Amino acid sequence: MTLPSLGLYGLGTMGSALALNILDNGYGLHVANRTTSRVPEFVGEAGALAENLTGHESLVAMARAMPAPRAIILMVPAGGAVDSGIAELLEVLGDGDVIIDAGNADFNDTRRRTDEVESSGVAFLGMGVSGGEEGARHGPSIMAGGTESVWAGLREVIEAISAKFEGAPCADRFGPDGAGHFVKTVHNGIEYADMELIAEVYGLMRYGLGKAPAEIGKVFGAWNDGPLKSYLVEISAEVLGAVDRISGGPAVDAIVDRAGQKGTGRWTVIEALRMGQSASAIEAAVAARSWSAEKEVREAGAEILGFGREPLELDAADLEAALLAGRIVAYAQGFRILDAASDEFGWSLDFARIAEVWRAGCIIRSALLDGIAGAFRGDLPMGQLIFAPAFAGMLREAVPAMRRVVAASVAAGHPVPALAAALAFLESMALARGTTDLIQGQRDFFGRHGFDRVDGGAGRHGPWWD
Repeated sequence: MTLPSLGLYGLGTMGSALALNILDNGYGLHVANRTTSRVPEFVGEAGALAENLTGHESLVAMARAMPAPRAIILMVPAGGAVDSGIAELLEVLGDGDVIIDAGNADFNDTRRRTDEVESSGVAFLGMGVSGGEEGARHGPSIMAGGTESVWAGLREVIEAISAKFEGAPCADRFGPDGAGHFVKTVHNGIEYADMELIAEVYGLMRYGLGKAPAEIGKVFGAWNDGPLKSYLVEISAEVLGAVDRISGGPAVDAIVDRAGQKGTGRWTVIEALRMGQSASAIEAAVAARSWSAEKEVREAGAEILGFGREPLELDAADLEAALLAGRIVAYAQGFRILDAASDEFGWSLDFARIAEVWRAGCIIRSALLDGIAGAFRGDLPMGQLIFAPAFAGMLREAVPAMRRVVAASVAAGHPVPALAAALAFLESMALARGTTDLIQGQRDFFGRHGFDRVDGGAGRHGPWWD
């Protein structure tokens, strides 16, 4: 199969890094950028790699100059910029050419764009890329969605530029149209939850146990040698151990406690709720970021409400166990969302392969992913990751510690929304009978909605309607 000529539009941080990665792997590349002056700058930055690099003054000029068949990667902000780029390309491209959206696209947009682009005879590939600038430059985790033939034509180059785990490429096609971007979206949702869980545990050690950031960093560093081993725990240790160049104090103390977000975590929650799946740990993480953005309101609340935080007495082993349990829940809830989407859109997602693709290059890579892949390839009770023998054993050991951590935190005024949400999920899923019998009774009372009886019969009503 003939490999198409490659083009990349959008030389921002991620686009530049991915372009250098492509060149580094021996492929020729055409590039263009909305701000034309960036192109000669990038050619200069490429150094010896510029031998296989051709710059152009615009997206259209690049497309016209490239020999067919052509594959053009769009590395522009999600939304209107992608649609504008596609519209321009469709004036130039034809049969056999491919447009690749490698940004953080909403999978609904990817499904729409696939229909629109492919109806014109041009192929389309939605490609989720995870790993930040470092990953894009040296090997990201890549989650693609599109027709099998389009993937087959580009597989060589995509696998070449991807991260490798024990020699295996961390890249794959997971289904048609928006499947790849949806997998990337859920990846980011899990990322939100993991980051929030780590931040909550940091907060308990910092403001409850009175530990200095560098001391906490050493704890995270030690945890990174055990079951919590992961990229996010590793970099948390480094961030907490860093010294600010200006103040000379901990670098983390120079950072405003206001977290940003680009929407993928929120998209995960929206889609989960739309499909009837509540990803409570991810929801809590998105909420925590939203609350953090209200810095002025929180400062006023500190004066007006003045609840304050009290000292804690918590064992480091309990904190480690609580974080481990929370992380398992984040993954488990993410895969529950993937399962629901796979059923709804007919994607037949390979959950074991998704876990394998996440083992290197991406932000949520961790030691747990090998076990997750193995669980999905084995006998998984009711398809629930938390019921897999290995993970069920971990949770039985960790939940008592998690209860101690959450209870002590709540009693002492330390907010732990993600830890508490993860614990509530585990407690709820371990109850053979809960409390929604009352909710069904209430619904029948005010709306005559009916309920199922424990002794048989659906759509029955209570005595309040006699």
